[in-house]
Amino acid sequence: MTSRHRLTDVETVREEDGWLFTARDEHGLNQEVVLVPCEDESAREVEAWSNSCTHENQRLYREGVGVVTRNGGIVCPRHGSVFDACSGACSNGPAADTTLPSVEVTVEDGQVYLTDERVAFLWAGGDDSDDDDDLPGSTSHLQF
Repeated sequence: MTSRHRLTDVETVREEDGWLFTARDEHGLNQEVVLVPCEDESAREVEAWSNSCTHENQRLYREGVGVVTRNGGIVCPRHGSVFDACSGACSNGPAADTTLPSVEVTVEDGQVYLTDERVAFLWAGGDDSDDDDDLPGSTSHLQF
């Protein structure tokens, strides 16, 4: 049986348009994971994705800002690529034809559980040890 860790509730993910946590991956590295609401009726209520654009190492969820969403998609703040919140697929911009790495979660009775055996929950919130101050700012023409 898969081990589970309760992360948060669906309502919190919806109200905040996302919820961030840090996990240790199968290689012993810290990995930020973002939970996002999924509005596709054939899918689950919440999906979990690696908190990094597939084009460049750019966080999708940023402390104090959250996740920028538009029409059911997660917008990369650097180049404006939009990833489908339910499938993780991107069909535009520099990240086109890529998919965000997923992390398995389960929703039961409105609660979200981490059920991915490849990662272990560490803490709620981001990984401050991976400071991204050296990353360039947004080059997107989008205004939020």
